Amino acid sequence: MKKIFYSNIVVLNILFANPFSTTVKNDSIYFVFNPPSLTINIGESARLNIKLIDKNKKLVTVPFTMYSANDPGIGPTPDWPGTSINIVPRASDDSGEANVTLKPKRSGQLMLKVRSASGVAGEMLINVPKPPVDKIIFIEKPSKLYSGTVTKLAVKVIDKAKLERDDVECIFKTSDPSIASFDTFGNLKAKGPGRITISARAGSVTEKFKLRIVKNPVRNVLLDFDGEQIRTGDVLHLKANALDASGRRVSDAPIRYSFYGQADFGDYGLPASGLVTEDGRFVAETAGLYTLTASSGVFSDQKTIKVVPRSVGKDVRLVGHGLISDVKSGDLWVWAGVGKHKGKDFAATGSIFGNGEAYFWDVTDPANMKIIDTVTVDARNVNDIKVSTDGRTAVISREGASNRKNGFVILDVSDPYNVKIVSAFNDDMTGGVHNTFIYENHVYAVNNGRKYDIINIEDPKNPFRVGVFELDTPGHALHDVWIENGIAYSSNWRDGVVAVDVGGLKFSEKDRSDVRFNPLLMKAGKGKPSNPVKLGSYPDRKGRNHSAFPFLSQSTGDFFIIAGDEVFPNGLENLINNRPSSPRGGFHFINFNDPDNPKEDAVYIVPEAGSHNQWVYGDILLAAFYQAGIRILDISGELLGDLYKQGREIGYFLPQHREGIIPNAPMVWGAQPYKDYIFLSDMNSGLYCIQIVDKSDKSLGTP
Repeated sequence: MKKIFYSNIVVLNILFANPFSTTVKNDSIYFVFNPPSLTINIGESARLNIKLIDKNKKLVTVPFTMYSANDPGIGPTPDWPGTSINIVPRASDDSGEANVTLKPKRSGQLMLKVRSASGVAGEMLINVPKPPVDKIIFIEKPSKLYSGTVTKLAVKVIDKAKLERDDVECIFKTSDPSIASFDTFGNLKAKGPGRITISARAGSVTEKFKLRIVKNPVRNVLLDFDGEQIRTGDVLHLKANALDASGRRVSDAPIRYSFYGQADFGDYGLPASGLVTEDGRFVAETAGLYTLTASSGVFSDQKTIKVVPRSVGKDVRLVGHGLISDVKSGDLWVWAGVGKHKGKDFAATGSIFGNGEAYFWDVTDPANMKIIDTVTVDARNVNDIKVSTDGRTAVISREGASNRKNGFVILDVSDPYNVKIVSAFNDDMTGGVHNTFIYENHVYAVNNGRKYDIINIEDPKNPFRVGVFELDTPGHALHDVWIENGIAYSSNWRDGVVAVDVGGLKFSEKDRSDVRFNPLLMKAGKGKPSNPVKLGSYPDRKGRNHSAFPFLSQSTGDFFIIAGDEVFPNGLENLINNRPSSPRGGFHFINFNDPDNPKEDAVYIVPEAGSHNQWVYGDILLAAFYQAGIRILDISGELLGDLYKQGREIGYFLPQHREGIIPNAPMVWGAQPYKDYIFLSDMNSGLYCIQIVDKSDKSLGTP
């Protein structure tokens, strides 16, 4: 049965700053800006008149929207709607003219974009001068250094707008280069005993501190580590001591680590590659013999370790496939039936660039999955779908509604053969909801790409807003949110991953386990849906952060937030027009063992492919890599370096189908483990079910 839900207001056919909308090239209708150019300082506002006119200079009486684009670090494409300019109002009436107030939130060449209801587009540059440097902060100020050693000094440069600047050159100098001097890359080499002044200059600001160089007492270095053999991807902790002439440890002597590798031929031959960190952690990417070196000044010690292949590979079997070839598939959710359907299994998939379809599947027999119901709402994109833990309530997101009443729709899915539309929530969600999550009778809805609203759905017929979480950073934007144990993990493009307490309970000491502990929970306890409280974050200066997923390692107890990228360097036109596109990106493992000082430990990137969504179960990562299919990764043990090169891939599956929207072209959206299977959604060809099997099992299916 097909259900249709449309809002009852006049169709405007305007996709409010929708990055998927198509531009109409029309030389006879165009936008005029007065003044034609603007320069605005941060903190100041300016007025702008915008007209849509025809070739006779007459107003074209259709509404249009205004948004900032080319935002530094916002979104997967340069044209992605951003928030670097505060625009009031964001939409005109139907007079063909608007007077707007602009207030920039960051410096640079910002782009104001305008799009009419008919798809005519215009743009103008807004020049926002970079504020002058206000201060320089040395991250560490050593009081002394030993002669013959090299130290890297780091600083933060803060401008008058109180923003950290990574585009300002900082020049380092010493008062006496014969005692110590800097190289081109900011490394300080201590040459001989003496006292000097270190200075760092950025713009017109200079910061200084005093430093003493003393005679180096080190006369020997001893290196040690446990074992003689490790696998690729295993992390070896090096233990090195610098000793003086009497054999006493010099505790503050700097020690540098390095390695030389001789690779086994293996599957691909040379080179031998790996990584060693400043604190002495070593990981190899290829099998072979590696000689590890610890040095302090002119003294050093060496030891050799054998590295063998990780050998975790298995085969992947295709179990079943449900073809969708008339619209691109969006996200998926799989759940167990309830009531009269207890014992059965169901799935739901969304759609993009379509007519607002959500499909419901019976997947009890995954080899013969079938669509059992369809719900259609007023939307261009039903990007996301989530189902409550009790299997009775679902929400589907809405973007591109004909009347701009976007938001989400609440469904009764207790009978997936007869899905019922319960209600819709669209209050203050004009720009659309891209992503949702259901947690403890609340919907967390990503609103306008700026914040997430928290909506109480205890009574699904009468939802109401109880809370909102929004960052206060300049030009912030939001893509995705995931909730686990009362902590919301959001992805925020340039602002990266953010953890927020929405009802997490503090762990007591008796509840704490050596191997199963999320340190963020120790900071939780004050937040709730009506009062979300930020716990920690880690920025992404490239502005790629598209997804976030918590990962508590079953084997080590380390806690990570896995941050996924999304990058379309050539734009979205090919994706929109059903041609092969070339996304890029990967997954970053952000270590939150110390929530106040998170750090990136590892990365997983499939070359020449783009990442999208992820899911972790146990110590296995399901990574959706668009054109590279679904990748299944072993993430057991300590994580460090490039996981792709370490042989951690258990297997992969490419959902190629000759009847797909783009024939035989994988474009995996996301995956979910369920029972003994893995279900995945492919944009070009629908819903798949796969299974990991031992290589000895020869009964493999084919796509």
